[in-house]
Amino acid sequence: MKINRQGSAVWQGGLKDGKGAISTESGALAAYPYGFASRFEGKKGTNPEELIGAAHAGCFTMALSLILGEAGLTAEQMDTTARVTLEQGEGGFAITAVHLTLKAKIPGADQAAFEKLTGMAKAGCPVSKLLKTEITLDATLLG
Repeated sequence: MKINRQGSAVWQGGLKDGKGAISTESGALAAYPYGFASRFEGKKGTNPEELIGAAHAGCFTMALSLILGEAGLTAEQMDTTARVTLEQGEGGFAITAVHLTLKAKIPGADQAAFEKLTGMAKAGCPVSKLLKTEITLDATLLG
């Protein structure tokens, strides 16, 4: 099975004075604003790192739900936060870490099983794998 999902971005202007908008195929984000100030200065708007964080938290939690089910467990509640760290280094900016924080209520789970299953979800969710994979580009200049 192969599934394709799409997100898009538009940008006008330079880096610091420009502005952009991010959209998703589902419409969850429709021309949502982002720019230098929302990415680097904490101003209103979104940024790629928080979107990666939301995607990673959602993916990890869904993967853990699957793994729990395979172990005969069902979560009553799982709350996950993914903190994505963007740092400037010698080669420019890079995402250097993602820290997942999970708070879960899982009837019947003991600490040892919980640690094993959460480790499996962290390693196995598709977004975790993406953050360690080769990225390719097919670019076309129009006009």
